[in-house]
Amino acid sequence: MATYKKRSFKKNSSTYKQIGNDQGSSTANVFNTLDQSSSTTQLFFEKNQILIFSAVGTIAILILGYLFYSTNFLAPEQKEAKNKMYFAQKKFDEAVLSNNDSIFNVVLNGDGTNLGMLNIIDEYSGTDASNLAYYYAGMSYFNKNDYENSIKYLQEFDAKSSILGPIQTGTIGDSFSNLNQFEDAYDYYIKASNNKDIFTTPLYLFKAGQIAINLGKFSDAEDFFKKIKIEYPNSNEAKNIDAFISMSKALNN
Repeated sequence: MATYKKRSFKKNSSTYKQIGNDQGSSTANVFNTLDQSSSTTQLFFEKNQILIFSAVGTIAILILGYLFYSTNFLAPEQKEAKNKMYFAQKKFDEAVLSNNDSIFNVVLNGDGTNLGMLNIIDEYSGTDASNLAYYYAGMSYFNKNDYENSIKYLQEFDAKSSILGPIQTGTIGDSFSNLNQFEDAYDYYIKASNNKDIFTTPLYLFKAGQIAINLGKFSDAEDFFKKIKIEYPNSNEAKNIDAFISMSKALNN
């Protein structure tokens, strides 16, 4: 009977030795590379340390300078500008209620004793008060029917996340509309309507729809009016909106 014999395999020590040598060689190469990189970095630093320290020192000086300026000059200037602006703000409210051009002139130019918005812009440039003064100046010019200056000053106002943003943008649209620049007005009305404000969005959607009809964009007008009906059914603009939807459809056919 034939029997199965296990073959015995002898481990080749020379093979393991070679592998060990290869691994050792690879490790050595890695450390040599790291040493070379470290040396290169050190040489670069040694050659350029004056430049590096100068750059770091300049940045530190700029930061400290800004902090010093903010604390000792900008903050007090912000407070002073805000206080000086109070008179013109109160006059603006008065002018809006009375719709009085002469009072709007005081808002813009002051009364000889108190500063107006244009003075705040010139004398306190870079402050929050100066930024807000652009808004008041633009709105004052709009109420005086000076639409070019209204656009000029309102475009300088940085609304950021302010609730005044839609009103600023929409009033620029109104100014362009009054100048018969309907394409520009149309763009600003659309932009103003994108703020998703329950009061201003339907208003500017409606104005965008009216301008769209004027421009022959009847399909767009229908979309604006439908959006008012669906998304803002309780707004003033939604009261007779079906008539405007029907008109847009008729004009589009």
